[in-house]
Amino acid sequence: MSPGGIRWWRAGCLLLAAVLTGCASRLPAERAPPSLAQAPHQAGPFAAVERRIAAAQGTDVSGFKLLERNADGLVWRVALIDNARHTIDLQYYVWFGDVSGQLLLSRVVAAADRGVRVRILLDDLSTMLRRMASPELRDALLARVDRHPQIEVRVFNGWHARDWAGRVVEGATDFTRLNRRMHNKQMVVDNRAVVIGGRNIGDEYMGLDPEFNFHDLDVLGVGPVARQASTVFDRYWNSDWVRRIPPAAGPEMAPLSPQAIELPPEAAAHPALQAFLADAERRARSIDELPAAMAFGRSAVHTDAPSRAAQSRNHMPEAFRALMRSARSEVLITNAYIIPDEAFISDLRELAGRGVKVRILTNSLASHDVPAVNSHYERWRGPIVDAGARLHELRADAAIQAELVDTPPVRSGFVGLHTKAMVIDRQRSFIGSMNLDPRSEVFNSEMGVVIDSAALAANLARRMDRDMDAANSWLVSRGAAGGLRWTSSAGERSSQPARSFWQRVQNLLFKLAPASYY
Repeated sequence: MSPGGIRWWRAGCLLLAAVLTGCASRLPAERAPPSLAQAPHQAGPFAAVERRIAAAQGTDVSGFKLLERNADGLVWRVALIDNARHTIDLQYYVWFGDVSGQLLLSRVVAAADRGVRVRILLDDLSTMLRRMASPELRDALLARVDRHPQIEVRVFNGWHARDWAGRVVEGATDFTRLNRRMHNKQMVVDNRAVVIGGRNIGDEYMGLDPEFNFHDLDVLGVGPVARQASTVFDRYWNSDWVRRIPPAAGPEMAPLSPQAIELPPEAAAHPALQAFLADAERRARSIDELPAAMAFGRSAVHTDAPSRAAQSRNHMPEAFRALMRSARSEVLITNAYIIPDEAFISDLRELAGRGVKVRILTNSLASHDVPAVNSHYERWRGPIVDAGARLHELRADAAIQAELVDTPPVRSGFVGLHTKAMVIDRQRSFIGSMNLDPRSEVFNSEMGVVIDSAALAANLARRMDRDMDAANSWLVSRGAAGGLRWTSSAGERSSQPARSFWQRVQNLLFKLAPASYY
């Protein structure tokens, strides 16, 4: 199931729930015992990297490296897993059972075979279902992984029903609970290195999907930022909303071995994957060379609470807005799914009134994998532009596709935006999981890291400048007659770009559902 498919499925459950009466919220009873991240050991490659950073920069400073190329998103995850000595903690909204998902799972199991303690925390909505024929097969696979003596698998906000039919009924009758999803994305290794950002585990996030691939962003950090991320992980891992993956039905099976996780034949023969796995020495050298490739700064990892009390609000939206409002000269925002509100528009006006330049990049209808979001975003284009912000929308044929988005030899059908990032005054950066839409603001839990580093901010700002140029995006502005126009190196248009007539039809149909669904 693609991210677009997940949202289609969610919309169907939401519409069904609108006509059926919900029952009281409840959670599965099987709560696992608490556990915490291990204190970082002194041995291992990441300990050595952190010592070098601390010696040069101070013990409260971390090193950071942007992971922009999709191929790098996969390469560095493999490198971190393969070089873990003590612990791996993984927290993801989606982990698809496709080429990249199976590859990373096999590497995680191999690390556990070496004695590394692994904790895997997944949102229970749809993980592993892409290549699994049913939820039951998904559960059987994860239950076998969980049987490994060094691995524990837990799920956030788990289904009571473990089959399709039961889930449809449960989605309709216990919707209030099920609507709370864990959208966080992070991987912490040896409590010294962490990857935080927008990527889920799946082919379209790693440049391996022939249909479309996302332009996405993670940041690799080594140092205190890893312990900050571990605090977030532990908060969720030990939450009332988290349960151990249920045991599989039927005869008990042996723990899963790396060899048992078969890659599809086309994946095993994929030149990119062969290259990833062939040069383990090079991956180890890359870790040793990290300090020379990093920007340095202080960080704060933010997150929402796993659950929210009645009438309470998520933390992340206000943290993001406060950072945005703190700007003195410039705000750069790249965010995949934007459905703003009047408060956001008011913030834009206030910034413009102080002379702060604001530029925003989001998806166009053409680059969207979820037309439903565009259906409710499009009425905000005019207010964003009129508030003084410079608005850009990604081109589905963006020039960055070959270099950054597709992992050769893949050439996908179009480019979609999945990045969630912001740069303030070319000094502070935000990179995380949070979209600027009602789902992220109200229903999901989110996380992200704020990094105070002029070097990292300058690097990220250069990349955002590039993404907003005419070869990669459309500039949305007012025409002479007052209507909106879209301008890029491909020319000028008076209506929003789209990939097909059907996409325009979807854009109209989804206006019938409330914006809060998305």
